[in-house]
Amino acid sequence: MPDPLHRPLVEVTALLSRGELSPVELMQTTLDRIEATQPQLNAFTTMRDGDDLLADARASAERIARGEARPLEGVPLGVKDLEDAEGLVTSKGSLPFKDNLATRDSIQVERLRAAGAIVVGKTNAPEFGYTAITKNLVFGSTHNPWNLERSPGGSSGGTSAAIAGGVIPIGTASDGGGSVRLPAAMTGCFGLKVSYGRIPHGPDKIWVTIDTAVHGPLTRTVEDAALHLDLVAGPHPLDPNSLPPAGLSYRDTLRDLPPGLRIGFSPDLGYTPVQSDVAEVVGDAAAVFAELGHEVELVKGGPPALGRDWGLVNSFEAAGMLAEYLPERESEFGRAFIWGVKQGWRMTPERWAEAGRRREELSRWCAETFERYDLLLTPTLPFDPPPAKGPFPKEIEGQTLPEAGVGAFTIPFNLSLHPAGTVRAGLSRAGLPVGLQIVAPRHRDDRVLQAAWAFEQVRPWADEWPEFMG
Repeated sequence: MPDPLHRPLVEVTALLSRGELSPVELMQTTLDRIEATQPQLNAFTTMRDGDDLLADARASAERIARGEARPLEGVPLGVKDLEDAEGLVTSKGSLPFKDNLATRDSIQVERLRAAGAIVVGKTNAPEFGYTAITKNLVFGSTHNPWNLERSPGGSSGGTSAAIAGGVIPIGTASDGGGSVRLPAAMTGCFGLKVSYGRIPHGPDKIWVTIDTAVHGPLTRTVEDAALHLDLVAGPHPLDPNSLPPAGLSYRDTLRDLPPGLRIGFSPDLGYTPVQSDVAEVVGDAAAVFAELGHEVELVKGGPPALGRDWGLVNSFEAAGMLAEYLPERESEFGRAFIWGVKQGWRMTPERWAEAGRRREELSRWCAETFERYDLLLTPTLPFDPPPAKGPFPKEIEGQTLPEAGVGAFTIPFNLSLHPAGTVRAGLSRAGLPVGLQIVAPRHRDDRVLQAAWAFEQVRPWADEWPEFMG
């Protein structure tokens, strides 16, 4: 049998349910793979005891034998180290939180466990998800299996490295400005930033007022993501912003993309340069939709560049969350991170209002765009994955990038609350993955998945992964 850890999640679950793969065998293979790859990838921060994991796998095997298997029965699960899993430390990649033991699961992890998944450990993330490069003072840098000198992105970089590197079948991720889509694009995975509220937040110690961050699938295939979303979406009383049930199965409706859609393609959103070979790969990928019979039209202009506003608003909330640790423990935080947090103290009522006016301008642009088009296509990332320890480029081929340039294409749709996914468009000249972003009208997560699935049928990537052996 081919290595199950390099196969799509839906194939792994099928093998388990048919008895062609034992949960114990899968768990042992996973443990061996984590041990073999950890020195190079550094995808995990902490692990559960191996004997306990094998005992859980045996219990799953017994449940399958009794005919009581759940959808993810016996599947090893990695949990991003910004999200709680009972009994494991949620360090958030931050020294002051290195002993922060979680006493319960997040809602998402709780639902994945209820579906039969077995939490094996936590995957690495930058400090509090601050940047799109996964490194921190507690666990160091995570590396991209396509090229170990490059980053797998962030903030879900531990999960993306583990998925692309054939380490685990499923992991959790989250996206506040691109933190699902950017690492997915950098490692050739599929990533979905769901509609705000689609997957419940929490439980949290502080009421989160900023509505840009969501949990979302980061997977090997589109169907894997649809399965993940089917299992975790839906309202929860601890999250007042959680959306009601969608009234459909995302997996069952993957093939339902209507014919003859009107699709807009923006190569630059009107304000950002793109690495020339990346632009070429993305343009070629966008043309696939024309081959599928849809009408693809070039979109000129774009929304306001909101990277600076997005950064300031997030710094303001982070400053409030960490106020009790400052200034006494300031030296324990990463210097770049705490500098960013302290920018939040620059917030004023005037700045808040100005950011709100520009966000409303963005919303109007999106409303006009989706009145004209059924879908919007853009690059996901304007350049190749950066070095594992950074920095990000400030310019591309002599052209200056906007502030928060790594998220130039992703941040707008966190702020506008539109669902957006990234598919592997191809490879750059450096042999690194390039992402095509697919954006749909608000709450149409199903439409993103359908379009991504249709693209995947023409440009499949599930069998093409880096030759990284660990």
